[in-house]
Amino acid sequence: MVNPRRPELIPAQRRAIVLDHIRKRGAASIQELSDAVGISISTVRRDLEHLEERGYLERSHGGALIQKQTQSTFEPEAAISAQFARAEKEAIGQAAAATLRAGESVIFDSSSTVLAAARACVERDLALTAVINDLGIGQALAGSPKIRIVVLGGTVRAGSLTMVGEPGQDFLANLSADVAFIGTHAISGASLTETSLETAAMKRAMIAAARRVVLLADASKFQPAAFCRICDLTAIHEVITDDRAEPADIARLRDLGLAVTIVPGISARSSAA
Repeated sequence: MVNPRRPELIPAQRRAIVLDHIRKRGAASIQELSDAVGISISTVRRDLEHLEERGYLERSHGGALIQKQTQSTFEPEAAISAQFARAEKEAIGQAAAATLRAGESVIFDSSSTVLAAARACVERDLALTAVINDLGIGQALAGSPKIRIVVLGGTVRAGSLTMVGEPGQDFLANLSADVAFIGTHAISGASLTETSLETAAMKRAMIAAARRVVLLADASKFQPAAFCRICDLTAIHEVITDDRAEPADIARLRDLGLAVTIVPGISARSSAA
């Protein structure tokens, strides 16, 4: 029976909830997902087909299980990524914005968690100079008349709002920003890794162009290495994550000399609301 308390969800939001439920358990039946998410069995089947086609999971008899090992170049759909761990990302973004002072210059990398930080900066009514390579983040920051936006330029990656390549990378070489908010596909051992060479190169240029580099990454980012390396974790000064992260992962960051801020994980509370 469909849970009548579940409000109408957009497909990306619904699929993110389905995927999160399976990830937490390793596997789930269609009936279990229907009951947990509050959607019909036919909708669950359609969502599982969509997620399987895109490499998120494997179908099993009567349900689905998480893909044992995704390809190193696998990228989640931008719409689903934006919805996954949304409450944690918003909390991380608010914590990041709280570290800024009026008048600072800030590089905003392209990521859903950095987007949350950009929105929090607008809410705080901060006067900033913002350097961006993401059209969506630019649109969010444009909501504040106090934020001067510098668009790096480049080629927009298919299926995203991210700009990579030239002239953005060369432009960054001439900057010395106060802060960079950086996202990543994976925190892997002592390195940050990404799924594409172009994205990794842009992130390296952003890191080199800032005096203080803050990695914004929810706990799901602690995972096996993606296709290419961005940098060693020692190139980062601070990490803001949520309390779903394993204590051993947090300890490793601190052993490397990084400052770590942990925000409360509130996805469960948000889903129950």
